[in-house]
Amino acid sequence: MGASSSYRRALPDDGVLIVGRSDEADVRLDTAAVSRRHARIAVSSGEVRITDLGSHNGTLVNGERIEGSRTLGSGDVVTIGDATLILRRELSSSGGALIDMGRLRRRVEEEIERAADSARPFGLAVVSLGSVQMRTALEQRSLSALRLVDMVAWDGASHLALGFPELGGEAARAAVLHLLEAIAPLAPDARGGLAAYPFDGGDTETLLAGARTAASIAAPGAIAAASETAVQHVIGERTIVVADAAMIRLFELIRRLAASDLPVLVLGETGAGKENAAAAVHHWSARAQRPLITLNCAALPETLVESELFGYEKGAFSDARAPKPGLLERAHGGTVFLDEIGELPLGAQAKLLRALEVKRITRLGDVRDREVDIRVVAATNRDLEAEVQAGRFRQDLLFRLSAAVVELPPLRDRRRELPILARLFLAEACARTGRPALDLSEAALAALFAHPFPGNVRELKNAMEYAAATADGPVIEPWCLPERIAGLDVAPRPAADPSAPPAAAPLRFKPIAEEIRDIERTRMCQALDAADGVQKRAAALLGMPVRTFTFKLKQYGISAREGKRSA
Repeated sequence: MGASSSYRRALPDDGVLIVGRSDEADVRLDTAAVSRRHARIAVSSGEVRITDLGSHNGTLVNGERIEGSRTLGSGDVVTIGDATLILRRELSSSGGALIDMGRLRRRVEEEIERAADSARPFGLAVVSLGSVQMRTALEQRSLSALRLVDMVAWDGASHLALGFPELGGEAARAAVLHLLEAIAPLAPDARGGLAAYPFDGGDTETLLAGARTAASIAAPGAIAAASETAVQHVIGERTIVVADAAMIRLFELIRRLAASDLPVLVLGETGAGKENAAAAVHHWSARAQRPLITLNCAALPETLVESELFGYEKGAFSDARAPKPGLLERAHGGTVFLDEIGELPLGAQAKLLRALEVKRITRLGDVRDREVDIRVVAATNRDLEAEVQAGRFRQDLLFRLSAAVVELPPLRDRRRELPILARLFLAEACARTGRPALDLSEAALAALFAHPFPGNVRELKNAMEYAAATADGPVIEPWCLPERIAGLDVAPRPAADPSAPPAAAPLRFKPIAEEIRDIERTRMCQALDAADGVQKRAAALLGMPVRTFTFKLKQYGISAREGKRSA
C-alpha cells in the first residue's frame, strides 16, 4: 500500500501478522520510512497486541512510541513510518480491586444493557497517566477515590479505564476529577477523557474510543468530553464534522492529496459522504478559486452523457439549436467531480480516457480540439475491479482515475459520529424551520444506535429532518423518528369504508422506561414538598441514598423548591 491510498484488512480470529516493507510481509507498506520487518500484530482470545520488531523509526500507538508490545483497543491509531493503521473491533453480540481489561469490557456491556433498560446514566472514562513510576501505590490511590460499584482496569501500560454506573454528565466528570486529584502526587500529568451512555455512544468500543481520544486532547489535570473531540472542516458553504479516528485521518489524507494534481477515486456506500470528500479535495487545492463541476453519471440517459461531458455545436443533432460547452470545458482550470463513475457507458469511458490523457476535448459536431486543464475526482459505490472483470468498466480508465484512492467507511462503522451528527442535523433542521431547538431523548438515541443505517449519513440527516418536522414537544422520542428507525411495527391501514363510523385514534404507548422516569420525578418533587425542600429528609422518605437523590435532582433538572411549585 502506498502513502496516497487507504484500504481495510480483516484480522484473523487467532494468529500473527507481520507489518513491513518486505514482499513477505502480511501487511505490506511500500514506503522507505517502514522497516522490512517493522512490527508484529498478534491476535489471541479476542486480544490484539502489537510489538515493534526493532524498527529504525519505531512504532507509535496514539502518538506514543512503544517499547516491546502494547494491547490495542478499538479506535487505537498505530503510526508506522508515514502510514496509519486504525483498529476496529466489531460490536460483540452479547470495586474493590482492579480487573483485567477483558472483564471490564464485559462489565461495561452489562451496565450499558442495564442503563438502557432503566433509563439510567453510565459513564466511561480513560485516564492517561504519562510516566508511571509507583504502579502499586497509584492503584491503591485510584481505588480509594472510587465507589465500590465503580470499575477500573489497566488499559495498556499508562492508561486506566474506569466505569461509573449510574453516573453521567457532571456527576461522572466530578468522579474523574476526584480521581485525578487523588493520584496527582504520583501522576502530575494525568488527564482524563469521558464518554457517557447514550449521548456519546451505544456500545463498549464506541465509548472506549471516545474516552481515549478525549484523554489525548485534555490538558494535564483536566478532563475532556468525547463530544469535544469532533473536528469541523468548513468547506465553502458546507460544514463537515468528523469524530471517528479513521475519518479524521482520511480527511488529513485528503488535505495532503489536494495539494497535488493527482486524480482521486473516492469509494464508499451510498450516502457515506463521497460528495463531501470531493468538495474537500477541490476546496483545499490550488484550484479552489476555479469551478467545481459535478456530473452524476447515473442520472443521465446514455444518449446524453457525451453531449453533457464534451458539449456540442449548433446542428450536431436535431435539438442542438445553439452551441453549448460541456462539463469538462466549463471546468477548465478547476475540478470535475464524476459521481457514480461506475455507471458511465463504455463508449463514453473511452472518450473520457482520451480527454484525460491528451487534455483536449472535441465537441459533438465539431472538428476542432479544445484544451482543458482539469483535475478529476471520481466516486462510486461499485467494486470497479469486479466491473473490469465483468467487462463493464475499462481497466485503463480505472488506472487513470485511481492514482489516489480514498475509501469512506459506512456510518455503522463510525459509531462515535452518530450522536454528534444526529444533534448537528437536528439543530440545522430546527433552524431551517424556525422552531426552537430540540433535544434527543435517551430512548431516541438508543433507537438510533440500534439501526444499521444502510443509507448512511444521508439517511440519518433525513431522519432528523423528519423528526424536527413532526415532533410535538421539546424532546425527540422514538415515536418521532421514521418507523424503520424507531422499530415500531405498524400494521397496514385497511381501505376506508365511507359508511363506517370514524375509527378511534390508535393508542400510542410511551416506553416503560420513560414512564418510570416520569413517576420517579413526580415522587421526588412530592417528597421535597413534604420535607419542605430538605434534600436529606426527602431522600429518607423515598428510601433513596442521599447521593443518588442529589444526582437525580440534577439529572431531572429539579430545584430544591420545585416540590412546592408542583403541588
